[in-house]
Amino acid sequence: MGVFRKILVAIDFSEHSEAALQLAAKLATDQKAELHLLHVHHPPMYLTPMDPPTVPTGYWLDVRAAAERAIADKAASLDVPVPVQCDLVEGSPDHEIAHFAAEAGADLIMMGTRGHSGLSHVLLGSVAERTLRHAPCPVLVVRSDDATAN
Repeated sequence: MGVFRKILVAIDFSEHSEAALQLAAKLATDQKAELHLLHVHHPPMYLTPMDPPTVPTGYWLDVRAAAERAIADKAASLDVPVPVQCDLVEGSPDHEIAHFAAEAGADLIMMGTRGHSGLSHVLLGSVAERTLRHAPCPVLVVRSDDATAN
């Protein structure tokens, strides 16, 4: 058995997370490691309980169901000889990725990054950077060569 037994891949359906998934699939195959695909569903938050939702609740349920189908499709499209598990959780992506990794006993987190820099980075922050701060294991951040950083 290799160095990694469980590899967690954070999936946000961007080109960067697709690049991370493809690299993780190769590494999991080489290491004979389990592959865990995780999507963090981040529904909108309201300032107070009295704020009326601008979108019907059913819409967010449909969005979640679509994400569940999409991550299952990603797993099904992988041609790997290792176990693949899909999960979807709700919350803040950086917190939930780190928490899930700890709970699952992941040896490595792989995720994509958009590569924001300068003012974009200051204003938007970085899920990858915040995940690094809280992760219970190493984090490999991947940026797709085909995607353009903002």
